[in-house]
Amino acid sequence: MPDQEDNDTADGVGAVTPLYGEPFDSGLARAEGHHLNADAAGAVAVYEELLTLAESLEDSPDVRFLRAHLLANIASVRLAATDLVAARDAVDRSHALLDGIASAPMGPRGRQLWLELVLRTLIARADLLRRTGHLDEALACLDEAALKLPEFDDPDGLRTAELGLNRVHLLMDRGAWGAAEEQASALLATTPETAVETIPRLLVALGLICSSTGRFDAAEDHFVRAEGRFRLLGDTGEQQTLLAHRAYAAMRRGELDLAERLFAEASAFFERQGWFGDLAVCEQARAFLAGRRGDDAGADGLLAASLERFERLGASIAAADSMLLGAQHAYARGDIDEMKRLAQEARDVYQEREVYERCAQVDLMLARTLEDNLNRTDHGDRERESIDNALSFALPAALALEAARYDFATSHARSEWLRLAEDAIELVFRLVMRRQDQGLLFELAEHRCAGATLALNPSTDTAPAARAEERASVFPNAAMKTYWHDASDDDGHANGTMTLGGVAAEAAASAGLRVSPPPKVRMSAQAGPGRVALQEYIAAAEFRYRRRIVHEEEVPFWITDDMTSRPVVQIRLADAGDLFMTWTWAGGARGFGTGHGLGDEVDRAVRALADALPGAGDAAEGMRRAFTGALADHDSEHRLARTLAEALWPEGLTAQIRQVSERAGRPLVRIQPSPRVAQIPWELLAVDDDDVRLIDLADVVTTAPASLRPRDPSAAATSKSADTDPVVLVLDPRVPGFRADSPLGSVLGPPGSDPELLSLVRRHLDAGAVVPSVATPAEAFRRTDLDRDWLSGALRKGARRLLYVGHVSGAPVEGGQSEDGTLHLSCNAETVGLTEPLRTHRPLSAKDLLLGTLPLRADGKPGARIWPAPARVALIGCESGGDLRFAESFGPATAMLHNGAELVTATRWVLPTSFAFHRLAQLPESVRPLSEAIVAVDAAHEHEDPVHRLGRWQREQLDRWRADGRIEHSPLLWAALTCIVV
Repeated sequence: MPDQEDNDTADGVGAVTPLYGEPFDSGLARAEGHHLNADAAGAVAVYEELLTLAESLEDSPDVRFLRAHLLANIASVRLAATDLVAARDAVDRSHALLDGIASAPMGPRGRQLWLELVLRTLIARADLLRRTGHLDEALACLDEAALKLPEFDDPDGLRTAELGLNRVHLLMDRGAWGAAEEQASALLATTPETAVETIPRLLVALGLICSSTGRFDAAEDHFVRAEGRFRLLGDTGEQQTLLAHRAYAAMRRGELDLAERLFAEASAFFERQGWFGDLAVCEQARAFLAGRRGDDAGADGLLAASLERFERLGASIAAADSMLLGAQHAYARGDIDEMKRLAQEARDVYQEREVYERCAQVDLMLARTLEDNLNRTDHGDRERESIDNALSFALPAALALEAARYDFATSHARSEWLRLAEDAIELVFRLVMRRQDQGLLFELAEHRCAGATLALNPSTDTAPAARAEERASVFPNAAMKTYWHDASDDDGHANGTMTLGGVAAEAAASAGLRVSPPPKVRMSAQAGPGRVALQEYIAAAEFRYRRRIVHEEEVPFWITDDMTSRPVVQIRLADAGDLFMTWTWAGGARGFGTGHGLGDEVDRAVRALADALPGAGDAAEGMRRAFTGALADHDSEHRLARTLAEALWPEGLTAQIRQVSERAGRPLVRIQPSPRVAQIPWELLAVDDDDVRLIDLADVVTTAPASLRPRDPSAAATSKSADTDPVVLVLDPRVPGFRADSPLGSVLGPPGSDPELLSLVRRHLDAGAVVPSVATPAEAFRRTDLDRDWLSGALRKGARRLLYVGHVSGAPVEGGQSEDGTLHLSCNAETVGLTEPLRTHRPLSAKDLLLGTLPLRADGKPGARIWPAPARVALIGCESGGDLRFAESFGPATAMLHNGAELVTATRWVLPTSFAFHRLAQLPESVRPLSEAIVAVDAAHEHEDPVHRLGRWQREQLDRWRADGRIEHSPLLWAALTCIVV
């Protein structure tokens, strides 16, 4: 066996590395050249020639090792060419030879060479097993390799990276996109540049993950980087394979003509080279595209070809994917029996291989065909039974699909995944509406509105109900190249996700905000056992698809301990194509109801409002447009308020509010909006033709998801602030690096120039303690010492209120990351935090408020311990309450709720400053609308019922607006304000 010291004379790809002597060393280099040029036949011919020569030599451990090496190389080439049958034979023969010399005498170098080849054959066998659908067996091979890895001298981590890459592939084939992305990203960050073959393959894996989860720009970025590295390697085959990957991405984003062209080009190459597995994948995808074009004959031919190739290769899961696509085509042409046969055969394969996400894919397809059949035919007395049957398939599968987002480490990835889940969710809502089942609609809305649970400790908060690989199951598209499974430790296997340390662990922890599934929603306000929303469907989903759907925590759907004892109606809204509303009365009133807004009408109303709000364009132009828009003119504003009410508000609910108001006094309306309608000023809705607004009939408060409720109410109660605790005032803090007239400059003007605000500070000074300590009211404004450390100290000492007036930067809704919203204190760039600096200033992000220093160091603390929020918090800044526009509400306002606040007053959109009123509406400087709003919020927070007190001020503003139509009384400012509670 070769036992010489390392020889570093190789000077590039194709160079001859002395190892076995001639003709073997030059033959190995020549075969590698063929392989890189995608000439599988040429490479195998050279290896076979060398193998024949090796077999003619006198038998010895060294010769057996040489033969094992050649067979391992043949297996690698066969695998690359998707010749799985021949690859299996080569892997088995190589592994047998290596086992036979395991006990032979070896020097240290020989032992390392033997270990390296053993690792290669184990990884190759795992690759082969995965491609043929033997997922658990593939995982066992990787686990066996992981056990041998510590013996192998791998200073650069090359084999470690290769093993990690294969685990990523297994996760991808299981559809565990979140876990696969996290592990691939961590590997990419830690794999040395010397791993020239592994790095581009990691980039390809990340590109496929992003393509499969709706992030196409990121996918193309990964593909471009991979292409450059393959080009440097001279790897023609991988460069061509990238065509198929790009075709898949184009197909997923709807560019079907481009996808067809790229798949056709890739198919031609694969057919020329004899790479029939890759060719079958392209045929499967082209069959899907042909079906979309209406070419049924072409689709059937391509599907038959792909199915025959997959079956010949033994790729059972890939073959089942073709069956599933065939079932869809059979239904489209009306062949129900064939559809059932193919679907059942595919599902049997998925069930046998424990590929539960594909089982769910079949169930969703069956549910869609049942709905389609309901639309086409009259089921008569059996319609209810047919709907129930469709729901029994659709609802558990949709729950599992939606819950798959919790695998992802970033809210952006989760947001994009939810877009892929929309079709399934919309199907469920359509079926529920067709069933005319208000109870089920209530439960569905409660589950959808419960909200994700912040996972500060992933090891406990995200612990699965089932095995790790089962938790990761989601639904990939049928027309895709990957087929594999996550790791498990329940059966003695090594965990599929690597444990990272040091810099890698910090990078992984700071990558995003982790969440776990929503809490169980108990459909009763009373403690104790009771029905949980969707309980039988959740149980079915968790059993069928081995995925956790809800968190172990249980919360009541209704908490009536509001700040008043008056009648209360809780309204929840859910987006599912159309807009769905449920409401329930409590507090002395009884009743419930549901509403349904057509998606097109809702979208038109929301667009009309967006056009009237500041910030529709760039900041300056958007504000200028708002001062001439619908909210700045009384007649236009009334038309907009009526449009919003007609699209969003049921007349029956208005009638109930009137009845309750007449009998029991002004009710409290608690509204949890869906992301689509989170900017709606509900108070402003004109609920009839006589210009009666909702705020005329009721007080209105916004509610956040139930997942934000304190998990330990007793602890929250003991931490309540005393009445003698100070009020913390953060009034227009000076932002480092920004002048007073810059974008992050002064909000309130020069200190001491606003008598109303000076009076506000004076009242607090006269009433008790104020933080920061000031001698005169003017000293409270434009301070330079109000940074995050100061705020932490002030809040941890105890405070009864926090009043923040300053800049707030909202996160872009399309990015999906509400936690990127920031407050601008006086923090300089050197301040430690979780968001990037702006010039010489580092903003305080909602992610900071939530995670604290947990991602930054081993002894880090959660944000709630660093910045504990007082009971009442006011965040008066631009769109400080925009959290609810996101699928996951973790922005500045909801972060304060998470950290202990009971009520947060925030804004729904960008606020015009008093200076904007002076400049754009020519108001005299003595009129300060923003100052009046600040004073109103401050007074409300001092009142025992802040919601009612703020609503009273808003009604006064509305009355003035009706009376004189003056811009300073327009809803442009006062309707932006809302109180948010849990």
